Amino acid sequence: MADGYADSETAEEGTGGGLLMRDTLVRRAGELLAAGFLLLVGGMVTWIVSTQVDFGLLEAVFPRFVEAFFLVVQIVVVASLLSVTLGVLVGLGRISTSPLTSRIAKGYVEFFRGTPLLFQLFVIFFGIPRLWPTGAFPFENWAVPAAIIGLTLNHGAYVGEAIRGGIAAVADGQMEAARSLGMSRVMALREVVLPQAWRNALAAIGNDQIILVKDTSLLTVIAVPEIMSVFRNINSNQLDPWTPLVWVCLFYLAITMSMSQLVNALESRADWSGDGGRLGRASAAVRERLSRGETR
Repeated sequence: MADGYADSETAEEGTGGGLLMRDTLVRRAGELLAAGFLLLVGGMVTWIVSTQVDFGLLEAVFPRFVEAFFLVVQIVVVASLLSVTLGVLVGLGRISTSPLTSRIAKGYVEFFRGTPLLFQLFVIFFGIPRLWPTGAFPFENWAVPAAIIGLTLNHGAYVGEAIRGGIAAVADGQMEAARSLGMSRVMALREVVLPQAWRNALAAIGNDQIILVKDTSLLTVIAVPEIMSVFRNINSNQLDPWTPLVWVCLFYLAITMSMSQLVNALESRADWSGDGGRLGRASAAVRERLSRGETR
């Protein structure tokens, strides 16, 4: 019996050692593949920059890209704020107990997620001015407002679904517990459910806002002088795609990486753990209000 147990233990040790060796081999293979990919991409970038990029032209076109960059940043900031605000309202509409509100919010989401952003931009930029009599349209430069409206409406639908999913991920007991303490449904949503839903949805909202930045490249089709418009003009005049593409890459990365850092900071700020976290502070605020009898 003892011999059988010893043999079994030895077999288990041998199996564990084999599995450990297999894991090590897989890890080493992954490292080799990653290193090979890095060397390949690094080599290609080095070759392109050294042979295809005109550094004189790179310096000459820099001011044009800076101007386009700041325009894109302004559009992104305004459209992001508006789309997140709209998305919160849409998300609340999706979970509304009113069938009318819920169906309207669902129809909005289905339309703007089911049609291309380019189509929506065409409708807003070309279609809306046609609804006014000739010469009566109130905007002389409609391109930038149309871009902001199009991006806001499109990404508001995605943010709304992220908020709805974040609310759905909050346990039903949270609302029931809040209501049992005498809180109204609105107060329970505001003080208990939405802070947790925001934390649940923050990563998805951040990803959507980064996509919004990249979607600004479509604005070239409605005559917005953004980064890709500058690239197209320079490439058409100089027949040199690689030189302006350097600035296109760097400026887009500057915006998206900054936004990624902002999302990471917001996720850290929304940490639930401890009384110093946002949930702890919100719970303390709720308890204080309830102690004063404020249930509305």
